[in-house]
Amino acid sequence: MLGDRSHRKSPVPLYKDVCAEILFAFCSDVCLFSLSAGDITQKGYEKKRAKLLGAYLPQPPGKFLGAAHSCVISLCLSLSLSPSLSLSLPVCPSGLEASMAHERRPPMGPSSASRYHRRRSSGTRDERYRSDVHTEAVQAALAKHKERKVAVPMPSKRRSLVVQTSMDAYTPPDTSSGSEEEGGQGEGTPTSSQGSVSMDHWISRAIHQGSTTSSSSSSTQSGGSGAAGRLADVLAQTHVKNHSAPPDVTTYTSEHPAQVERPQVSTVPRTTPKYGNAELMETGDGVPVSSRVSAKIQQLVNTLKQPRRPPLREFFVDDFEELLEVQQPDPNQPRPEGAQMLTMRGEQLGVVTNWPPSLEAALQRWGTISPKAPCLTTMDTNGKPLYVLTYGKLWSRSIKVAYNILHKLGTKQEPMVRPGDRVALVFPNNDPAAFMVAFYGCLLAEVVPVPIEVPLTRKDAGSQQIGFLLGSCGVTVALTSDACHKGLPKGPTGEIPQFKGWPKLLWFVTESKHLSKPPRDWFPHIKDANNDTAYIEYKTCKDGSVLGVTVMRIALLTHCQALTQSCGYTEAETIVNVLDFKKDVGLWHGILTSVMNMMHVISIPYSLMKVNPLSWIQKVCQYKAKVACVKSRDMHWALVAHRDQRDINLSSLRMLVVADGSNPWSISSCDAFLNVFQSKGLRPEVICPCASSPEALTVAIRRPTDDSNQPPGRGVLSMQGLSHGVIRVDTEERLSVLTVQDVGTVMPGALMCVVKPEGVPQLCRTDEIGELCVCSVATGTSYYGLSGMTKNTFEVFPMNSSGAPVSEYPFTRTGLLGFVGPGGLVFIAGKMDGLMVVSGRRHNADDIVATALAVEPMKFVYRGRIAVFSVTVLHDERIVVVAEQRPDSTEEDSFQWMSRVLQAIDSIHNVGVFCLALVPANTLPKTPLGGIHLSETKQLFLEGSLHPCNVLMCPHTCVTNLPKPRQKQPEIGPASVMVGNLVSGKRIAQASGRDLGQIEDNDQARKFLFLSEVLQWRAQTTPDHVLFTLLSSRGAVLSSLTCLQLHKRAEKIAAMLMERGHLQDGDHVALVYPPGIDLIAAFYGCLYAGCVPITVRPPHPQNIATTLPTVKMIVEVSRSACVMTTQVISKLLKSKEASAAVDVRTWPPVLDTDDLPKKKPPQLYKPSNPDTLAYLDFSVSTTGMLAGVKMSHSATSAFCRSIKLQCELYPSREVAICLDPYCGLGFVLWCLCSVYSGHQSILIPPSELEVNPALWLLAVSQFRVRDTFCSYSVMELCTKGLGLQTESLKSRGLDLSRVRTCVVVAEERPRIALTQSFSKLFKDLGLHPRAVSTSFGCRVNLAICLQPHRLGKLDQGTSGPDPTTVYVDMRALRHDRVRLVERGSPHSLPLMESGKILPGVRIIIANPETKGPLGDSHLGEIWVHSGHNGSGYFTVYGDEALQSDHFNSRLSFGDTQTVWARTGYLGFLRRTELTDASGERHDALYVVGALDEAMELRGMRYHPIDIETSVIRAHKSIMECAVFPWTNLLVVVVELEGSEQEALDLVPLVTNAVLEEHYLIVGVVVVVDVGVIPINSRGEKQRMHLRDGFLADQLDPIYVAYNM
Repeated sequence: MLGDRSHRKSPVPLYKDVCAEILFAFCSDVCLFSLSAGDITQKGYEKKRAKLLGAYLPQPPGKFLGAAHSCVISLCLSLSLSPSLSLSLPVCPSGLEASMAHERRPPMGPSSASRYHRRRSSGTRDERYRSDVHTEAVQAALAKHKERKVAVPMPSKRRSLVVQTSMDAYTPPDTSSGSEEEGGQGEGTPTSSQGSVSMDHWISRAIHQGSTTSSSSSSTQSGGSGAAGRLADVLAQTHVKNHSAPPDVTTYTSEHPAQVERPQVSTVPRTTPKYGNAELMETGDGVPVSSRVSAKIQQLVNTLKQPRRPPLREFFVDDFEELLEVQQPDPNQPRPEGAQMLTMRGEQLGVVTNWPPSLEAALQRWGTISPKAPCLTTMDTNGKPLYVLTYGKLWSRSIKVAYNILHKLGTKQEPMVRPGDRVALVFPNNDPAAFMVAFYGCLLAEVVPVPIEVPLTRKDAGSQQIGFLLGSCGVTVALTSDACHKGLPKGPTGEIPQFKGWPKLLWFVTESKHLSKPPRDWFPHIKDANNDTAYIEYKTCKDGSVLGVTVMRIALLTHCQALTQSCGYTEAETIVNVLDFKKDVGLWHGILTSVMNMMHVISIPYSLMKVNPLSWIQKVCQYKAKVACVKSRDMHWALVAHRDQRDINLSSLRMLVVADGSNPWSISSCDAFLNVFQSKGLRPEVICPCASSPEALTVAIRRPTDDSNQPPGRGVLSMQGLSHGVIRVDTEERLSVLTVQDVGTVMPGALMCVVKPEGVPQLCRTDEIGELCVCSVATGTSYYGLSGMTKNTFEVFPMNSSGAPVSEYPFTRTGLLGFVGPGGLVFIAGKMDGLMVVSGRRHNADDIVATALAVEPMKFVYRGRIAVFSVTVLHDERIVVVAEQRPDSTEEDSFQWMSRVLQAIDSIHNVGVFCLALVPANTLPKTPLGGIHLSETKQLFLEGSLHPCNVLMCPHTCVTNLPKPRQKQPEIGPASVMVGNLVSGKRIAQASGRDLGQIEDNDQARKFLFLSEVLQWRAQTTPDHVLFTLLSSRGAVLSSLTCLQLHKRAEKIAAMLMERGHLQDGDHVALVYPPGIDLIAAFYGCLYAGCVPITVRPPHPQNIATTLPTVKMIVEVSRSACVMTTQVISKLLKSKEASAAVDVRTWPPVLDTDDLPKKKPPQLYKPSNPDTLAYLDFSVSTTGMLAGVKMSHSATSAFCRSIKLQCELYPSREVAICLDPYCGLGFVLWCLCSVYSGHQSILIPPSELEVNPALWLLAVSQFRVRDTFCSYSVMELCTKGLGLQTESLKSRGLDLSRVRTCVVVAEERPRIALTQSFSKLFKDLGLHPRAVSTSFGCRVNLAICLQPHRLGKLDQGTSGPDPTTVYVDMRALRHDRVRLVERGSPHSLPLMESGKILPGVRIIIANPETKGPLGDSHLGEIWVHSGHNGSGYFTVYGDEALQSDHFNSRLSFGDTQTVWARTGYLGFLRRTELTDASGERHDALYVVGALDEAMELRGMRYHPIDIETSVIRAHKSIMECAVFPWTNLLVVVVELEGSEQEALDLVPLVTNAVLEEHYLIVGVVVVVDVGVIPINSRGEKQRMHLRDGFLADQLDPIYVAYNM
């Protein structure tokens, strides 16, 4: 009728909406033809379709146009059945309305063979999950998404990561066949280079008419055409004026048409320094990025602004507790409404008179009556029969094996194996004969066989768990074949090594030639089947652990009888078995039941199937087999390989057992197979899906009927309903449906019921999905050696609604989810192992796989290589999808495919995917038969060893149970009652050091107001007293200065400043010196001349480009009238390299102090007023702000005195200093304190430690120093560099036992982990654990705390208490509350006290916003009042407001008179139980972090260091980490120490760690090389500097992931 139409090249209009009833009838009849291109010829298809629909369509034949089978799309989209489950066929409707819809279709090629070929060559491997209906549903869902265009920013990758491996390096994982040359291609058919172009591809083309990118989330296309480009252009016009806002870097995007590819031109000259060798990065679209980063982030922000489901609900938040959102049940969710189900009883197990009393008896019978009857034929890889095992041979060889096991292992007195012992059976998949002999040998010997896989390497996926099973079963002997034994890995001496986790085994080869003949009088004892264990079948759980299911002899026999009855097996039938014969359906049919019925098994090894997927069909024809046991993948492979083979005849088959019929997605393979092979004699009723599980053996099987009119049962279920555990035949126009087929009825002699999967085993209602439970003799009895788990699985007593058990006998849980439909038909909707419960809804891994596979085009990933599992993050399961990517797919393609998969799963299952990862081909761990090893894959994912090549994380979409964002409460105002020192019921948080005025000491220096006078006095009274000693990198004294030498040198410098520099008093002089003695002399020279010195770190000769601009900037900002330096640096400042970095013509006069004038100045300058400026302290804060603090003469003297008193410094003391001498406390200790206190300072430049890490500690030991100061970077250098050298240092005489105080100078929270590891490491060298302490200073006050622990007088007690460590609740801290918790409690954060408050210093904790005083339990800003506070910022602009706020703040209530300086650091005070020397209780100050760096996210305050600590712990290869916020997104930068292939492993781990520990979603993860995160001289991270580098795209990252 339609022959001429099928070759038309014009678009074919098709009837789209045929009415609902017809469609359902049609689907039920046609079994939903699940075809992809080429599963049935166009002609045959149209015929079949016309025949089916003919009855319903009152239309003249000429009008009815042929159409593609894509019409099935409306399958359930227009169903309108009653909500109750109706699986029967509806009657023919009376009236009909059909509307025409035109849809473009591609022309079909003439030869179906070429189409098969095309499909096949593109390697579409595993069609278990195919269903066109589903594919089309997915296409429709994606088309819907297309309308709400979402721009998903594509990750950026370094080039070296993009080109992962050349094509040839891959063995194509798809070995379903050799790739022959292309078949003749019909005109109009696309070439194979386009991959598997199936119908669905064309449909999707029709849906996305004319769209160039088939993705609904096109990433930024080349040029400015992408969303990012447009965004950038918009952003470029809105400039931000506020200085604290991140710099505007979006103006760098140029505009040019999309067609022309030309390099991007910056529209703004870029002055920012490059980070290292920042090459241009390539995003997947191959366009160099100049500043795509910020545009991408903007794109991400816009994407995230879109409404997400479900919205956060309101709930009460306690001040301290951040409660996680609990998913509230949806009031509209479907609930079961049916009646309570009844237990279903299978038919009576018929007792046939000649059934043997046990399986061994059956073997004996056939081995003696018909010894020549064939039992098993094995095949070689060419498909030729290799060997025929007859029943006679099986019987005699099994006896031989039995005898040898019992009598030839061990000694007569001590045999190794006794009846009842377990032995392992290790046989390859191509040797069923040897396995069968060994298995029956064990049954005859009454030992228990444990069949397992052959271990190929020492580290097979899951092999360790198998070893644990063998160990727990007490296995000591492994039976194996000769060939297998030879193939096992061997050690150097030829013995088989012990595999990881395995017990020690004796390997015993079972070939006859190796065995001794049993004596004539020896005969195995053949009993009737009893309750002894017959064999143990291993089962791999969801978590990868392996359990052994024990099967008793009576169960074994009863199971064979039940299978014989339900399958109608008769003697001498031929059965073709493709399945694994060691376990499950393959073992039950192909090894056990076959022997009971004297059947002939043709065994097809997996290796032959890989070479020739049609082999099993050929064997069915060749042997006229009655039965075949296959999996749906074997049917699919046969479909793909079948190319109009003329000689196929399947009419002999009366039963085709589909072993994985319990996978709902097997239906499509069954249907497609039937459609193609029906013409070859295959009858529809032959296909018999069965459901089985290791615990319950065969659960149900469809019986082969003679009545071809009775169609199999079908159900089209709503996925939405299934996710709530309810059966709903899909009614509305829904895309998400699951079509299930029945797996027959309950087994003979068994009872079945369905119970709720969680909690008490209560019977389900009729319209509810639950776990099937079976009560029968023919099930497993226990998990070997695990009584608790056994009780929960094998001894279940289901209850009815009144709580009474339904039977006195226990049921076994099958692990299968399903329901019993009309007519007692059993339907399976999924497995317990594949169940993922996300936010209270149940999803099945197989369904998610099917949806992912329905996303076209599939040419970027392998079909059979998709793993779906869930990981628990933040108290809920999160779905992870991992797929193997084909080597020839581009970044862009893969990313497009990934974003479409996410949308498809979201639309169809209403669930977000947490992480989608693509790994290179052939890298996922495999099971022995080539499937993906799921638990091993999950393990690799969780430990960060999966090495994906593409990752897309979607935490923003998935994580809906975060705590509600915090609303700030108004703080207590001045009106609240202040009683004494209490504010709102808490003690006011304030503390102070000793009072300077009351301390009586014989301090001679006190009578001088100025340091310059102190130096002159020392030069007169103690001229030869050494003040400074400088050490070289070898530890030798490089130079030293006495009081007089320093004074003389300073005089000469002062003279030079006046003469050559022509400077006035009050002029500023920049001192650009390396750390050393010249710097000190120059400083005092300036004071003698009345100039104001500014110490500046010299530029680094190897890195002038980045270090010189900073020097220039300080010189300019400080308005220095001249620069003093050494001759070497003076040349460097004017060199050719320098002129490339800065304008060298604008330097002020540069004086070098190497040759000083001989004469001294006429008179030394004496300041008129102690409040005049002594020096300027310039430094770059961690937030990247350059600021100069003014230090007056009085503050400088007060500072020195305070330190002198706190550290008890006298002329007789020696102090070792390993600090940078350019700013802060480091400068004061290096240059000023010795002159004031008279002690000797041993100066160790920290840069020398890079050459010789032991220099500092050796100096401390050699000079017998009691007090030493260092920085965290020095401490880290020692910890890392000397970790393994403590023994050799000890032998060199290094002794730290004299050290009383080792103070770390810092402007940050004490690094407790570092100080502890340092103390622990050097404890062996005599370092007292209490010696290490910290100090705290900041811009406004260079030292607030300094904790000198007096260890010198340990016996008389100490003058300062120990530093105390407290543990605070990190969650409370985010709300600015301090709650102390026990060590080790969840969310606890250890904080170490920052040191003892210096004399003359007062501290109060204030609210940074309202400026009110705070109570003890609050986190607030540390304010300080002291004589040595700085007197203000030195600014060019005279920014008075900032200055008065930082240096002259007053409280808003309480003590409003005192003037405080704001440190800009958050912290809290805690009164301890300890007392100091004066008997006062000690107040400890805890610094938590800088206010500038604290991040306000979700209304809470986070400190970067806490998040960084969590991130560094996430993976062993994370060397360092820094975080910063950008437009409310959290950006995490990690340094990767290791191969670049590990870069993408870090993304999920970092995201998980931050979610779990901080309840924050990471927006962007940037993976960079070691050393990219900038660190200042004090060892602090420059996060804002890093942020600017990231936004200007100067980091040269390895990978940038944008989390959705």
